[in-house]
Amino acid sequence: MPFHLLIWNSLKISAISTLGQLLTCSMAAFIFAVVRFPGRNVLFALLLLTLMVPAQITAIPQFIIFKFLGLYGTQAPLYVPSFLGGAFGTFLMRQYFQTIPLELAEAARMDGASLSRIFFTIYLPLAKPALAAFAIIAFMFSWNDLFTALIYLPSDVEKTTLTVGLALFQTQYSGHWTLMMAASVISVAPIVIAFFLAQKHFISGMAMTGMK
Repeated sequence: MPFHLLIWNSLKISAISTLGQLLTCSMAAFIFAVVRFPGRNVLFALLLLTLMVPAQITAIPQFIIFKFLGLYGTQAPLYVPSFLGGAFGTFLMRQYFQTIPLELAEAARMDGASLSRIFFTIYLPLAKPALAAFAIIAFMFSWNDLFTALIYLPSDVEKTTLTVGLALFQTQYSGHWTLMMAASVISVAPIVIAFFLAQKHFISGMAMTGMK
């Protein structure tokens, strides 16, 4: 089993997916937290309602779309949806953005700063703990995603992820527990390393998101 390829594929897909989630969810959260517009609370409530929709329900229409676009058998379906935002990440970042005094944005607007400049120069630098916490959650979710990888990359070992590789590895070496435990350690190690590197920001970010 080419574990070096599987690890590289999982790292690449998880990193791109995490970057997409951080960018789009933080932008949506900034709009919901700072910008006042009619129907804002209703739209945010509708967004949260999507958390109750299981991923299995949207799997078939999503598969049809990617099949129509000619992306079946590629890695794109595993990270492209991440650039379309997400309810959980938007909720998490919005809760943190609401702890930042709104007077900062209002003062910047009076000085002529645009919304994009306020977002990138004021809110994002102040939201590093929440971004670190959300990055770990998003990376872990993408890293452990077996369902999507099985749909779009079921047997292509050179393109598929480590989770699919472990499933194939288990069928080949069933009963060889030493090999299975070694492969499991390989799959868990990046998550453990990422958590310890960002442990301080993760804890503070999760604590601050519930203050308001």
